[in-house]
Amino acid sequence: MMNVLIKINVRRNLSRLSGSGKKLLKSNRLSAADNSVKSSSFHSSPAANMRYVQFTAASGGPQRLGVQLSQDGDIIDVSGVNSSIPNSLVQFLAAGPVHQEKAKRIVAQGQSVIALSEVKLLSPITRPDKVVCVGLNYRDHCEEQNKPVPTEPVFFSKFSSVIVGPYDDVKHPTEITKCLDWEVELAVVIGKEGKNIRQGNAMDHVFGFTVAQDVTARDWQKGHNGGQWLLGKSMDTFCPMGPCVVSKDAVQDPHDLVLRSWVNGDQKQQGNSKNLVFPIDFLISYLSNFVTLLPGDVILTGTPSGVGVFRKPPQYLKPGDVVESEIEGIGRLRNTIV
Repeated sequence: MMNVLIKINVRRNLSRLSGSGKKLLKSNRLSAADNSVKSSSFHSSPAANMRYVQFTAASGGPQRLGVQLSQDGDIIDVSGVNSSIPNSLVQFLAAGPVHQEKAKRIVAQGQSVIALSEVKLLSPITRPDKVVCVGLNYRDHCEEQNKPVPTEPVFFSKFSSVIVGPYDDVKHPTEITKCLDWEVELAVVIGKEGKNIRQGNAMDHVFGFTVAQDVTARDWQKGHNGGQWLLGKSMDTFCPMGPCVVSKDAVQDPHDLVLRSWVNGDQKQQGNSKNLVFPIDFLISYLSNFVTLLPGDVILTGTPSGVGVFRKPPQYLKPGDVVESEIEGIGRLRNTIV
């Protein structure tokens, strides 16, 4: 087990907050001493260095919960070995550490290993209580659209029912939108319930990380009735996710991960999570002032530059296109537009 320090400049972010934001953070018990903290620690979880997946047999059948032994590696069917372990990662997390300990023992014993070729990977998280997204959270993404860097986090949501798996098709509702766009994002999975969370404790509420593709209908997001963000972000299949949730202890520094996306093999985005405007622990602390965060909740932390709408001329997805989204050490999505 290892404790990993995440190098973040909290003072920079706190100094940008408006009066209302400062009041919220004050009410969240962030003192002047807290503001000077420049790092926070990971605490080893019972399920350290694990890659959780949800899957079925390649031929179909019931959903199961497993642990992938390595990126693109074989899978241990933990819910098959022990029927008391839920086949849903959301339920698994909601039960607390008890099932995480069981899963760790099963993996250590090497029981019930299934070849990756024999399964179909689903999204590692399905039907979470919340999918919260952060806009304008990379400086280069602000610059490409000539917008100022925000002084407080910009939150919006996606319906959780639009989550699909890492290799599932994304439906292009051509009768509704002509401006379908891509956004690769680092997604944070909450492992422990929390409200009014101190920034210094925020990473204790993180279970792990996954890759998300925030598919967006730009004409709805920006045009209809002044901007329909929820509809533009929440059409069916607009949130591919996966291929696994990597436990936080397996990620050396979530604020130094390379994100990339491709369309038909042509690289469109390359960024690094070190360029987040608001770091992960800050986002969790700030958001928890407003809503209680629950196990399984997902926070999409924003996208770097290179999206289609701000290219000259703009570029949009069409049926037949293949979108790939990758974060180093976590995995790659591959979704066909249909």
